[in-house]
This record gives sequence, C-alpha cells and structure tokens, in this order.
Amino acid sequence: MGDIDIGGLRVAFERRGEGPPLVLLHGWPSNSREWRRQLEALSDEFTVVAWDAPGAGRSSDPPETFGLADWADCLAAFIDALGLERPHVVGLSFGGGLALELFRRHPAVPRTLILTSAYAGWAGSLPAEVVEERLQLMLRNCDLPSDRWAPAWIETLLAADASTEMVAELMLIASELHPAGTRVAMRAFAEADLRDVLPRIDVPTMLLYGERDVRAPKEVWGPLHEGIRRSKLVLIPDAGHMIDIEAADRFNAEVRDFLRDVGG
Repeated sequence: MGDIDIGGLRVAFERRGEGPPLVLLHGWPSNSREWRRQLEALSDEFTVVAWDAPGAGRSSDPPETFGLADWADCLAAFIDALGLERPHVVGLSFGGGLALELFRRHPAVPRTLILTSAYAGWAGSLPAEVVEERLQLMLRNCDLPSDRWAPAWIETLLAADASTEMVAELMLIASELHPAGTRVAMRAFAEADLRDVLPRIDVPTMLLYGERDVRAPKEVWGPLHEGIRRSKLVLIPDAGHMIDIEAADRFNAEVRDFLRDVGG
C-alpha cells in the first residue's frame, strides 16, 4: 500500500505484481478493499493497481466543487505519476462511469476498458425519478451510522444467497465511508450523462454484468452494449452488482481471457 500527492490531494492505492498495468476503479460508497480478490489473483500476470478515489478509503476528500471530470483528470495524473503506461482500466459501477469519463477527457490513456456493473452516469442510464431517489437516499445515509443503512444497501448489491462472509466484508467497507466525499461523489454521478462518449470508444471494451443485478439490469447494460461498437458483453449467472466479490473466480477468468485475446 502507498499514497501519492495528486494536485494537493492524497491518493492512496495498493499495487501488486509485474506485467502490463491493470488499474481497478471501485464503486461508491466503496474503496479499494473491494478488489482484494483481483489483487491476489491477477498480479501473477499484471501490475495490478487499485486506487482509493479522492473521497474514499485512505484518500483525502475532494473539494465540494469536484465533478466527475475532476476525478478523471486526477486519475489520469495518478496513472502518469505511477508510470502506468497505457493501462487496462477496469471500473465497477461509479468506477465504470469514471472509466468512460477518463476516455472522454484522456482518450490516449486507457489501452482497454472493462466496464463492470457500469452506468453511463446515473443521468445517462436511469430515469430522472430513480436518479433523484438514489441521490437523496445516499445523502441521507451520509448522516447515519453505517449499521443503520448498510444492510439495506448490501441487499441491492448481492444475490439473495450470498455468503455471510461477503455481507460482512461489505459492512466493513461501508463503515469506512467518507460522508463529505460521498456527498460530492453522488451529486457528481447523479448529474453525469456519458451517452455521447459511447460511440467514440475505439479501444477494445468488455462489459461484465451479473444476471441478477437489480441496480444495473438490462435497461442499463443494453444501451451501453449497443452504443459501444464491437463491445463484448458477458453476463455472469447467479450474481448481482458486486461481481468482483460475488463471482470473483469467473470475473478474474473473464478479465484474464479478454486481455490475453487483445494482446494484454
């Protein structure tokens, strides 16, 4: 584990392995802990880097004016500072939207995109009333202890038969939430509409979703798959939103095979 100063913000990260760089972008409200299984499994072939986005984990909070474009610029500077030349970029949920914004603003940075349980921003993927409902719920949660809101949140992330160990892992992640950073992140993601980026993507792209994902169902992944030319879609059975945790072995195999196929 380490940290680095990017534009006056402390950005924490975990780095393992040697090989082509693979950058992992977590969802929200989460942090780099969610990538434990990928750091362990994929570092035999790749330099795997999982960051704590500003406002999450061990990183410092961004200013209230931070938008998704600012996270993308920070990410590009982070990648450059660590010498991760043309990395493969994996983003889950919020992290998937961030990966799209990274491509919009810095198209020469990612070598490939792996969009996992991803949205084209909430405004770009969800009806306005759903966006407002999710935003207000998360803003209210920021004022509560995690044990008051996290169980209901976790029910939307995992399939009903998920193990107690996975639930406990997500409860721990929820307990580390940054209220200030989360408010900024959720407002930024609620406003984000990245649909115009999709037809411009010209790097190999894979979409990974759980068939039992209630947060990003077909109504979300269908337009992304249609909008990104030649994108590969993989649906993982019996898995919900957090497929990096819930279906880690299948997830890791799909990532490895995809990157090998594109010459990773």
